[in-house]
Parts: sequence; structure tokens; C-alpha cells
Amino acid sequence: MRKVATPAVHTIEEVSAFLKVPAQKVVKTLMVVTGDQKEHLLLLRGDHMLNEVKAAKRFAASGGFRFASEAEIRSRLRAGAGSVGPVGAELPIIADRALLAMSDFVAGANEDGYHLTGVNFGRDLPEPVEFVDIRNVVEGDPSPDGKGVLSICRGIEVGHVFQLRSKYSAAMGANFLDETGQSRAMEMGCYGIGVSRIVAAAIEQNNDARGIIWPLPLAPFEIAIAPIGWSKSAAVREAAQRLHDELSAAGIDVLLDDRDERPGVMFADLELIGIPHRITVGERSLKQGQVEYQARSESQPRSIELSGAVAFARSLLA
Repeated sequence: MRKVATPAVHTIEEVSAFLKVPAQKVVKTLMVVTGDQKEHLLLLRGDHMLNEVKAAKRFAASGGFRFASEAEIRSRLRAGAGSVGPVGAELPIIADRALLAMSDFVAGANEDGYHLTGVNFGRDLPEPVEFVDIRNVVEGDPSPDGKGVLSICRGIEVGHVFQLRSKYSAAMGANFLDETGQSRAMEMGCYGIGVSRIVAAAIEQNNDARGIIWPLPLAPFEIAIAPIGWSKSAAVREAAQRLHDELSAAGIDVLLDDRDERPGVMFADLELIGIPHRITVGERSLKQGQVEYQARSESQPRSIELSGAVAFARSLLA
């Protein structure tokens, strides 16, 4: 073990870069104070982060824990947080399990501007009181079932559990007799799938720079009709209204945008809303007996026959 000067070096990243060792060879030392006012050191590998929930469970019998203040750290270990370590600390040490495989590691020297290299348990400091899982998992950790490794993936919470305690049971007089014969309010809870959370999850998974792309089962409308020149062209107005009525009669949930907006504004709004399918009725295409169809997920429209538009829509939604 050697004491090495590390001026103006405090974080794990800075120590790793200054000493030219990987963060996996550096030990992170955290001083904590339990609810019963006892001080402990928590040790983790430099590239790992403390999981405060796991640590709180470890100290549950002691009333939980809090991180020591800078003043408490200096008073006990004679150095700032960036230079503290377990050697000579004379405090109970709880180490994360990952430290079981560590030797010749780097730790703070409990002296500002210095670190120790080549540190080993049993020789340079006592073995920890215990090795326990107190860190966040990382990509590649063994899976709990031992059949593979963990991957870090994004998740979306759509379920919920609420602990209601006795708020509603007391109000409703929903009581029971306990083992001593005393009447007590029932403990209540509820759980389920959040409808609004499903909507949010669907939007998070289905969107682009232009707005929402609704999955068909959740879409507010299945098809939108965008008439170009609603107030200027009777032919467009009549064709769009007729198509709307025919689609509605076929059981299709259809929106007719009759706001007389410019095409760019109309298209941008419909894309933002995210209706899965759009049929555009314009005077030029009507002269050829056609309308334009574009799926919300597509970048370019295509022409379809107006006379077959209802059958085409049915095939899309089948």
C-alpha cells in the first residue's frame, strides 16, 4: 500500500484519470449515520452507484440512514468527502458484494489531496462487517435466475397500486373484530391498469416529429377527410360530405375537417392529432374521379378511386 498525492482530485472519474486506473479498481467510500445515531462506512466499486432503497432496508432495524454532512465527515475522518477512505477509519464497514473480488484497489487516504493505492482487506484494514447488495444493477450483471445477464431497458408504467389504509373503510363503517374482540376499520388497497396511463404509453411509443401516430384501437377517429377549398368549391363540399356519410354508414369512425383552412394548416393539425388514415378531397383529383389517401405513418400520399373509397377504407380497417 502506498500513499499518493492527488491534488485537486475528488471524484471517482478524476481519481481514475489522474492515477490511470479503471474506475473498477477504485473504491467509493460513503459515510452514513443511522437513525440511532451510529456512523458507518459504505463501500462500493467506483463505477457503481448506491441504491438507497437497498441501503435503507439494510438499516431498517436502526431507524434508516442519512448521508453524513461535510462537517461530520471532517470531524470523524479528518478529510473532505473526495479524499475519505476506509483505512484507519475505525468505523463499521459495510461493503457491496462486488468488493469481494477486489484486491490492490485505490481508496481515499483520509487526508485532503491524497489517495492510497494497493489497498487490500485483511492486511491494510479489517474485513468489512458484511458484504451485502447495496448498489444499482448495471448492464451485463447476472440475472436473478442465473440464466443470463441483465439488459437496461426503458419501461412504461401503466399499472398502479394505492394503499388506501382506513380512509374509506372508516367512512363507510367497514369494520372487523380483531383477536381481542375490538372493532377496527379494515385496511384497504386498490390496484389496476390506469386508462390515462395507457394513453400516455401509446403516445410515447407511437410518435414522430409531426405529432402522434395513434394505434388504430386507441385513435379518436379511424379516418379523417380533408377537403381542400371547402368554402370555394361546391363539388369538393358535396363529395367530402357524401364520402363522410358513406363511411359513417359503413360503421367507420370518421372526422370531416370542415374548417376551411389552408391545406398546410389542415394537414399539420391532423398529423398532430394522429388520426391513422387521411383522405384528401380536392377539385383537381375529383375531375379524374379520384381522391388522395395517406396513412399517418407514411410520408407520401397516393391516389385512389373515389367510387371505391369506402371499400378501400374497409380493407384498411379489416
